[in-house]
Amino acid sequence: MPGLAAKPIIDVDVVVEAADAEPASRALAHIGFEARGDLDVPGRIAFFTPERFAPSNTYVMTDGSLALRNHLAVRDVLRADSALRDEYAAAKRQAAISAGNPGEYLVLKSGVLDRILCLAGLSAEERAQVAEVNRSIAARGVKGD
Repeated sequence: MPGLAAKPIIDVDVVVEAADAEPASRALAHIGFEARGDLDVPGRIAFFTPERFAPSNTYVMTDGSLALRNHLAVRDVLRADSALRDEYAAAKRQAAISAGNPGEYLVLKSGVLDRILCLAGLSAEERAQVAEVNRSIAARGVKGD
């Protein structure tokens, strides 16, 4: 996204109907992607990316899932609100400096992320679900979205 501080990794969401998630996963496996499962994120299948497609994070996302709506909400709100985009960028930079691991980085930017999701119209319950998933990812100490 123009103007947003970001790691040099492209996030790729392959959006499919639920019934097409397995065929999409097989198609990605055919070209070298390795499925990692949902990693506790309902509506999403994560993949190890083959070197020729790196650096990227690739996911098969179920259309309408909260995981996909989370990604699209962040994109849409930050495209529309440059002040909030700058605030989120600053939070990401500070988190990158302060965090001891990728999971902690995710937690450190979560306050601004919740505000973004609220502005996007996600309900309190949906935002709580996103926060719970992020806490689960952080607890494992793995990279987040």
